[in-house]
Amino acid sequence: MRFIRRLIPNIYIGLIIVFLYLPIALLIFYSFNSVPKSFIWGGFTLRNYTGLFSGSDGGELLEALLTTLKIAAIASVVSTIFGVISCLGMAYLPKKLQSVIMSATYIPNVMPELVIGISFMLLFSFLGVQKGQFTLICAHIAFCVPFAILSIDPKIRQLDKNLSEAAMDLGATRLQTLRLVIIPEIMPGILSSLLLTFTLSVDDYLISNFNVNSSVQTLPMKIYSMAKFGVNPKMNALTTILFAAVFIMLLLSNISKIKSSKERNGGVKK
Repeated sequence: MRFIRRLIPNIYIGLIIVFLYLPIALLIFYSFNSVPKSFIWGGFTLRNYTGLFSGSDGGELLEALLTTLKIAAIASVVSTIFGVISCLGMAYLPKKLQSVIMSATYIPNVMPELVIGISFMLLFSFLGVQKGQFTLICAHIAFCVPFAILSIDPKIRQLDKNLSEAAMDLGATRLQTLRLVIIPEIMPGILSSLLLTFTLSVDDYLISNFNVNSSVQTLPMKIYSMAKFGVNPKMNALTTILFAAVFIMLLLSNISKIKSSKERNGGVKK
């Protein structure tokens, strides 16, 4: 009975892992398929990867990828800056007012992206702003700011206010206190905000579709338009490269965390 009780949770975890990662494994597998637009294995090839840098489809995918990365980088940095400023401002407000503002911040997070996309489309139309990269960046920033606040606010709450007061008592200005004391203390929240908002901006389709004209296409929009005509193996190759990049980043992050914990433990033992 003990063996069965131990086996059932392992089977459950194994099924969850298979359910999550089997589609990604199939995506990587068929990115090396020599038969285009088919689920029949025709042999191993790297033509799908080299085709990203040649041909019209590959050039359009890379152009959409660069546009997406540029918009996501701007949106993540600006929304994180707004998130830091908002959280620092809320830290000095009464607790009841803080709870009201945080409750208002939760609303965009649970609101469907369809509503956000249409609302910004109507706003830009009302203001007479021509849709393009500028409107897309503005919509992405507004969409990402609530998530940035939720990532940074816990670190602000954990911050010891005596540190900033002690720094100013020792002669530091408010700007120096912010740069040398507060920012380093909340840096994990800032990094998590950058990663989260960057991922949300790269992944977004609905808000981008409503707030940009036909001259600008993000990667999700381009992939969706290409998927209407069947599975393109170049799409598989590009998404495999993106998955590999994210996996390497996570691996390096975990390795650095393990090294830092070992150094910390070693210092404590000494």
